[in-house]
Formats: sequence, C-alpha cells, structure tokens
Amino acid sequence: VCNNLLAKKNAYETQHQFSARESDWGFTSFMPLSELYNPSRGYLVNDTCVIEAEVAVCKVVDYWSYDSKKETGYVGLKNQGATCYMNSLLQTLYHIPYFRKAVYHMPTTENDMPSGSIPLALQSLFYKLQYNDSSVSTKELTKSFGWDMHDSFMQHDVQELNRVLSEKLEDKMKGTVVEGTIQQLFEGHHMNYIECINVDFKSTRKESFYDLQLDVKGCQDVYASFDKYVEVERLEGDNKYHAEQHGLQDAKKGVLFIDFPPVLQLQLKRFEYDFMRDTMVKINDRYEFPLQLDLDRDDGKYLSPDADRNVRNLYTLHSVLVHSGGVHGGHYYAFIRPTLSDQWFKFDDERVTKEDAKRALEEQYGGEEELPQTNPGLNNTPFKFTKYSNAYMLVYIRESDKDKIICNVDEKDIAEHLRIRLEKDREEKERRKKEKAEAHLYTIIKVARDDDLTAQIGKDIYFDLVDHDKVPSFRIQKQMPFTQFKEEVAKELGIPTQFQRFWLWAKRQNHTYRPNRPLTPQEESSKQ
Repeated sequence: VCNNLLAKKNAYETQHQFSARESDWGFTSFMPLSELYNPSRGYLVNDTCVIEAEVAVCKVVDYWSYDSKKETGYVGLKNQGATCYMNSLLQTLYHIPYFRKAVYHMPTTENDMPSGSIPLALQSLFYKLQYNDSSVSTKELTKSFGWDMHDSFMQHDVQELNRVLSEKLEDKMKGTVVEGTIQQLFEGHHMNYIECINVDFKSTRKESFYDLQLDVKGCQDVYASFDKYVEVERLEGDNKYHAEQHGLQDAKKGVLFIDFPPVLQLQLKRFEYDFMRDTMVKINDRYEFPLQLDLDRDDGKYLSPDADRNVRNLYTLHSVLVHSGGVHGGHYYAFIRPTLSDQWFKFDDERVTKEDAKRALEEQYGGEEELPQTNPGLNNTPFKFTKYSNAYMLVYIRESDKDKIICNVDEKDIAEHLRIRLEKDREEKERRKKEKAEAHLYTIIKVARDDDLTAQIGKDIYFDLVDHDKVPSFRIQKQMPFTQFKEEVAKELGIPTQFQRFWLWAKRQNHTYRPNRPLTPQEESSKQ
C-alpha cells in the first residue's frame, strides 16, 4: 500500500510505503492543542475531531518481503561484500545436475569440517541450495579456500576462480567413484599446427581446455569469434618458420578442434589491455550469441582432420553470466535455464526472479541503445547511450548429452552423514528462530539458594553473594501463575513447595545484588 498523509491546513505532509516490515509511520511533532481547538482551523466540528487521510493502493514488489523460493522454486546466495561474481558462477555450476551429483558423491566424513574441506563445504552449499527455503551463506566455502574477510571484499577473476575450483575438485576426486568427472564434463581438445607450404613438413601439438576465451572486439557474434580462433596465420618474410631439416620455410599456423566437451564454457574477452591508454578497458561492443550454437557449421570448418565427425556438436544455451559496470568495479549476476526449458531465471545474489528470453539474451548483447525521441515530429538527432550490462561468460550444453547432464539429483545421492549433519543444523536454526520469535512471551528467573551462597564463600568474586552465572535459571512463560512456577522449582531442585520462600533481590549502585524483601503470601498467590 502506498500512503500519502496530508494535513493541508497545517502544512504537514509525508509519504510512506507500508509493508510487513514498515507497518508504522507518523509525524515527528504534535499539533498544539491551541491549533486543534481553534474554531477557524476546522479540525473540531460539533465536538468531533476531523482528520483527512488520502490512501492510494498500488502493487509494488517489496525486495525485503519477496520470497524467491515461493516465487521461483529456487533460492539465492548471500553476498559477503563483493562476492557476486562467485555467486553467479556457483549458481551456474549447481544448476548442472550431473556436476552437482558428482560433488555429492565425493567422499567426505562426519569428522571433516566444512571450513577446512572444499568438497564438504561445496556439498553443504549445494544441499542448502536444494533444500533451504531462504538464501544461503557462502562463508564456509570461502573459508575452505583460505580466504579471510579482505578476500571477500575483493573481486577476483571469475575465469581464474572457475579454473582453480575445477582443479581442486579434480584433484580431490582422484581415486574415488567420481574420478574424471571434471574432464568428462568440461574438457575439450584442440590441435595447434604449423604446416609448411613448399615442403612436406607439419608440426602438431594437442592441448586440452576447460574453457575457451573468445574475442569480443571486432567480432559481431560467437561464430565470428570462432572464425577468428581458427584463423590461419601466414609465417613468411622475416617471420618464416624454421622446420627441422628444411631450414626457414613459408608456413601457415593455426588451431583446429579435435573435440568439444559436453558442457562448453565460453569466456568472452570483455576486459582488455589498451596499449594506447596504458590501462585495462571494458569492451561494451554489441556481441550476439545464439540460443543454439552449431559448431559443425560450414562442413565442420572448426574441426581438425582427427575429429570424430560422428559426434554432433550442436549446443543449447544454459547460462548467461553478466557483468554490469566498468573495468574498476560493478555487479555480477546470472541468467540460467536450469532444465533447458523456455523459462529463464535471474540469479542476483539473494534474489531469484523469473525472466523472459529477451531479457536473458538480447538485452545482454551490449552495444548502444537509442532513447525514444520526445518530439518525433522534429528532426532531432536520436540520443544513444552505451549499455554497460553485458554477457561475459556463456555456458552451452551439447544436445546429445543433455539428458545425461540434466539428470535427477535426490536425497539418495547425498551421503547420510551429510544429511544428518545438515538436518541437525536446520532444526537448530529453526529452533533458534522460533525461540527468538517467542522471546517476548518468556522471562528468565534466577533462583539463588543457601547452597549457592555457601559455594561463593572464599571465592575470587567477593562483592556478590552468589555467582549469578552458576545459580539455577528457569525460562518460563510470563503468564504462568507463581504457584505453578514453585512446582517447577520443586520438580527441578527437589525442594517441596511448602519449604520454598522467595525474596526479591535489588540491584545496587556497585552492580551487585542483595536480597531486598520477601514476597508476601498474597503476592505469591496473585503474581504471574
């Protein structure tokens, strides 16, 4: 509800949007009674106070009351300060179910601590993303990286983080049932070659990759970047190639792909070093990427002669990771199709929202956008502005592998010790939440006995008659009759109610307590 309170005659005006969190609102000063009783002011009519309030009702999405789980079925990740880049990457990896299942199957034990074990911290994080009703903290995971608070407030390179995380998981998976999962999902191979033009000599070298860095500058789309990636370079003149047994020769040099992985990660080179300005710059040029990517196009021009032509390299877009801002800072978020359906979701730290395909694709191409003209009839030059929000990483899944990769992941894939540990954590969290919500209904009563006074004699704390941290305490409902409280004391301390006599203690100026006066029988019978 949007509210606009207006007391016109007294010139008091305020605006407030009411919500569950902001249900109360008022003015900071009162109207003088003389104003209220003044007949000329019109507030009092026939001994009735007249107040006018104008209330407008409008539908506004309240960020704080928005429930991502309820609206989308997914939950977000909390930002530790500058960890949005990591959150977008983690959400992307989590929503590759085959990867998530492999993480769950990594061997961990109940004796491991998440803050000291990357596998357990990632298992815990994924479990909470799958089963929690609210956003999830990444602190345990960053601690397992060895990061401190300083690291959490620094934006690290996403590609570097992705590679380091993959390498660490790959190493931890060795010798386990999930050994080789990282390679099976993300590893492809290309061939670097140099081939002489005038003599029969060719040098080749096979290399693996987990992601590909594609040029954005000078390329209109992903296909143009792949064309540039496999572009043939001529080695001639002063740049001739020295071939074994053939001396300096004219040659051609290039790269061709032997195979592509089931999950293809494309890093778009949005950040480059500008030699003219001697600084890093962000490339905000328009750069298009398709919903379906065909890497067998033009009779397989990206493939080496050794490539298996029976594998169909047709990919569908799974994730679009976006950077909004400039080279020195900004914000990261991700658009993901978790099940490769037509429905996209935006994962922006704690908040997850449903989005349409245009928002996830076309609006992340970058480039310039024209503002609509205010006076179309005039020959105004249209105003263009650069869009600083654009894609910097794309994740594609091969069509022939999608049924294997977009698989079911349920509780049987999660180690029993992990389920028990996290269920206990969740129950404890719910207990504390409930306790906090009901705190106003309860009070704490501390009961000091003769034995507690005796135990204090000769101790280091001389000023108080008892050690208040050690005396028995009772958490009771404020509405509980005092006679019932005495029964609780009898049950807990073994002192029959007829032998109980209660004194009120008073706090003194030196912050110690002394018995003040006993409760009367009438007070005990009437008190709550």
